[in-house]
This record gives sequence, structure tokens and C-alpha cells, in this order.
Amino acid sequence: MSSYIDFYFDVISPYSYIAHKKIQKIIDNQKIIFNYKPIFLGGLHNLAGISAPAFNKYKMKNMKNDCELVSKKNDISFTWNLKFPINSLSIMRGYLSVNNNQKEEYLNIFFNAYWKDNLDLSSEKEFSKLLETLRIDDKVFFEKIKQQSIKDDLKKLTSDAFNREIFGAPTFVVNNKIFWGQDRLKYALEELN
Repeated sequence: MSSYIDFYFDVISPYSYIAHKKIQKIIDNQKIIFNYKPIFLGGLHNLAGISAPAFNKYKMKNMKNDCELVSKKNDISFTWNLKFPINSLSIMRGYLSVNNNQKEEYLNIFFNAYWKDNLDLSSEKEFSKLLETLRIDDKVFFEKIKQQSIKDDLKKLTSDAFNREIFGAPTFVVNNKIFWGQDRLKYALEELN
């Protein structure tokens, strides 16, 4: 039996943001371990042959309304980002490149910047401001995320997710059972217990 929940996410996913906020509330109240697994959602969709909802106007409209509804019901601050979607490659590689003691803060700052504060994270200027908040030198950061080892790590995590038959984010995995979507967190917790 598993003693933790694997959490596959990408900052570009509004549902990953909502799931992350729910996880933070759980961690504050219970001793449950969540193993954060960053993936590149665009790459995962390509591997699975899936067209992202962001590129279908009907799904996009529903997704926006749904995210606003779910956030309100769960008392999560949320603003639909006017620059959605953007390429999240730098953000996700960045998560892998920062020190372990900075990962949580990095993730909170970037999730909030995009899905709460409506910032354009495709802008290097905005991106650099966030790095400054984290006391990370932006020149060092942007060089580091170009390193082959970082690129390979994100590719491997994304490929591993695909090989586990994960096709979207967020996804929770407990005892080799897949629970897809922020609304399946409850089921993942039940499986864990």
C-alpha cells in the first residue's frame, strides 16, 4: 500500500492550480505526503494524440466558467489568465532547476502569478520579476533551464507519465490507480486511506 500520492501537474493547467490549492489546505491539516511530479502538458498531449481544450472554443468557454465556479465553491482566489495558453516549458524546467528548499515557494509564486494575478508569464520581464522575488539570478536561471540534463529530466517525467497512461493534468496516482482531475483528489485520498 502506498504512503503517498503522486501529483502530476503543469502550471499552465488551471485545474492543476486548483488541485495545488486544495493540496495545500490538506497538508495544513493532515500529515499526507504528496509527491509533486512536474510534466510538460503540451508534450504529454502530443504523446497521447490529444488536442488540448484550450484550442477548442466550446471547451475553452466551459473550462473558464468551470474553473471560476470550482474556485469559488472551494474558496480559492482565481482569475482566468487573459494570456492563456502560453508555453510553460521555461516554468516547468525552472521547477526542476531550483534548489529543493525553493521548489514549494517557486511553485506558489508562479501558480499565483498566472492563475490569481493574471500576469503574462510569456514576458521575460514579468518572469524575471518573479525570480527576483525568489532571490534567484535570472541570468543563471535562464542558462540553467537550457542545460541538457534539465531538459532530459522534464522529458523523462513527461514520458514516464505517458507510460503510466496519464493523459492530462492534474492527475493523482495512488497504489498504481489513476485519478484524473482536480475533482478526483477526494477519491485519491480515499484510496490512500
